[in-house]
Amino acid sequence: MNNFKIMENKKRVVVGLSGGVDSSVAAYLLKEAGYEVIGMFMKNWHDESVTISNECPWMEDSTDAMLVAEKLGIPFQAIDLSEDYRERIVDYMFAEYEAGRTPNPDILCNREIKFDIFLKAAQKLKADYVATGHYCQKNQFQKDGKTIYQLIAGADPNKDQSYFLCQLDQEQLSKALFPIGHLQKSEVRKIAKEQDLITADKKDSQGLCFIGKVRLPDFLQQQLKPKKGEILMVSEDLPIYQKTNIPAGIDTQDLDIEMLESICLPIQYNPVDGKKVGEHTGAHYFTVGQRKGLQVGGTGKPLFVIATDTQSNIIYTGLGEDHPGLNRYGLFVPAQEVHWIREDLKLNPGESARYQTRIRYRQPLSEATLLMKKEGLFVVFDQLQRGIASGQFVAWYIENEAVGSGVIY
Repeated sequence: MNNFKIMENKKRVVVGLSGGVDSSVAAYLLKEAGYEVIGMFMKNWHDESVTISNECPWMEDSTDAMLVAEKLGIPFQAIDLSEDYRERIVDYMFAEYEAGRTPNPDILCNREIKFDIFLKAAQKLKADYVATGHYCQKNQFQKDGKTIYQLIAGADPNKDQSYFLCQLDQEQLSKALFPIGHLQKSEVRKIAKEQDLITADKKDSQGLCFIGKVRLPDFLQQQLKPKKGEILMVSEDLPIYQKTNIPAGIDTQDLDIEMLESICLPIQYNPVDGKKVGEHTGAHYFTVGQRKGLQVGGTGKPLFVIATDTQSNIIYTGLGEDHPGLNRYGLFVPAQEVHWIREDLKLNPGESARYQTRIRYRQPLSEATLLMKKEGLFVVFDQLQRGIASGQFVAWYIENEAVGSGVIY
């Protein structure tokens, strides 16, 4: 990948200044490269009752963003997108948890807020691009007379954020700039210190996009009320687990639809499948793969959530890290949820391809076969994957390029 390039023709770019070091350095690099830079702070959250003290001090962040803009000599303004954020992100989170699914608000925030609502706000200012402090890179090339944009992993493997941008499309990528993607985090902080930016030593924000670190049960209880139910422990000898393995001697691409469904679709449990080991305050507060918060002792090995049934308010658990309900070889993405960043690589029904995949941020890439059927995309992994959760995103890569993603069924 080339480093961030000098802009020969002066283009206008609006930078999402968050009050952190990454976006501050992004703005500095853009100005140095010859862009006409405008800093914009997005306020997307007002309710601080659920945030952990001092973890989301938006007033301080806004002030820091303004001071960075002042230091760089660029225009600055704040924009309140809280209504859009509540409708598109927070309501989505509540609905997903209520349905027993595990949402990823950061991915949706990028698709729906930063590169949609924010992008439109920037275009009202006649901006050619929007820029963020994400650790990822963009490339482009010509194919059949058309410009193809590539989403490339950040150069710092410990900070690569391409997974969080896996739902962007070609139009959004064409308007996006990622000025720090070719840098290591240490280099970003060094630049900030050299330029005497107030954010140079500021710690990285954590938690939900634009909300900060929250007490998730407190946050969810705004709409999802506590409701006592049973915790059931499921034996690893359940007969259904025999059907979730890839049959010996069969090539993954030769699996029929019945085998694919048994491997890739979530297992449906019934109360008779387990024995009661405890009680909980709401199945919608728990996610697949979760260990903490169950408050069940005396089991020897740790208990993990392997499924939740929010209709019956039951949590199904398995004993130990090797429980077959916790580890699966496949997942399914419904046809309407399959998204291709690289539309020119799109699989049609009946086609298959090998890709590297991940189902969570910072997870090492895993080899998998993607098989497109009319119902949707079946992803069959070479190695067992722990904690595949409905509602999360799977992203697939060619080496360091993210080419597509989808919502796990």
